[in-house]
Amino acid sequence: MPLPRLPRLVDAVLDRLVVPGYSRLGYLARSAGWPDLPADALAGRTIAVTGASSGLGTATAVGLAGLGAAVELVVRDRGRGEAARDTVLAAHPGAQVTVARCDLSDLADVRRYALDARDRLLALHGLVHNAGVLPAARTETAQGHELCLATHVLAPFLLTRELLPLLRAGSPPDRPGAPARVVFVSSGGMYTASLHTDDPEYAEGRYSGGAAYARTKRMQVVLAELLADDLAAAGVIVHSMHPGWADTPGVADSLPGFHRVTGPLLRTAEQGADTAVWLQTAVEPGHCSGLFWHDRAPRPTHYLFGEETAAQRAALWALCVDATHDAEAR
Repeated sequence: MPLPRLPRLVDAVLDRLVVPGYSRLGYLARSAGWPDLPADALAGRTIAVTGASSGLGTATAVGLAGLGAAVELVVRDRGRGEAARDTVLAAHPGAQVTVARCDLSDLADVRRYALDARDRLLALHGLVHNAGVLPAARTETAQGHELCLATHVLAPFLLTRELLPLLRAGSPPDRPGAPARVVFVSSGGMYTASLHTDDPEYAEGRYSGGAAYARTKRMQVVLAELLADDLAAAGVIVHSMHPGWADTPGVADSLPGFHRVTGPLLRTAEQGADTAVWLQTAVEPGHCSGLFWHDRAPRPTHYLFGEETAAQRAALWALCVDATHDAEAR
């Protein structure tokens, strides 16, 4: 029997103090009061996970498959994707798992994958935008966009719109409690950045991969809010979340100093992926849209900076529309 949930004040204090809230300690304190999810909660639903070849992506796929979902692993490297598929099947031998190759930094490849998915699938009930990068130096993609912006913002925007026919099919009007759900895996690091619509490509000043990561993770949270409004008429739910500090290959490779210092406090990949899985499953997030979640609870989107202006939000939307339109023209 689960323990009682943490009092809201205690939960909020954990969140504000960051270290206890984002670490393994926060997860263990909060999860003690969570009820178990039904083993067949996602039976009959198909969910795609980007960046699924390792870390949070693989853990998310394992969690979804364990609840009965058919999972599509969207990966850049097919060999690593097949290895991730083996991991999912080792945990859940009867699961339906497919591997699809897509380089999320290449908008042309995003369109190609979406066309293939529309040919193969009848419906898509969930989409988890998990693919992430943290480059050491400023890098441009095939379409000339800064790598973090392309991978974290432009590609998810384009992929969501290109898969909308499948997502709409996964949100039948006769099942109002089971809408298709789009989830952005953001980062608590987004709190350290404001919305940089004046220089979204990070072309000015000295480039920092960590700053580019935080900036585009902030963009993801705002974009999720904008998409929530845009897709409401289609019956599609959109949320964003952050996993806390999880011990993944990406963290170890990109932030070795952080990984070394915080190692004992880091969450497992499964703990970090829990909220992304829950958002695809639970009743509560199926009846709202556009919220930012951590450890199964909605969280504030601003601590260090004020809220974005209407003009900034419009500029982000225009950036996504223009960039993806340009990619189609090419």
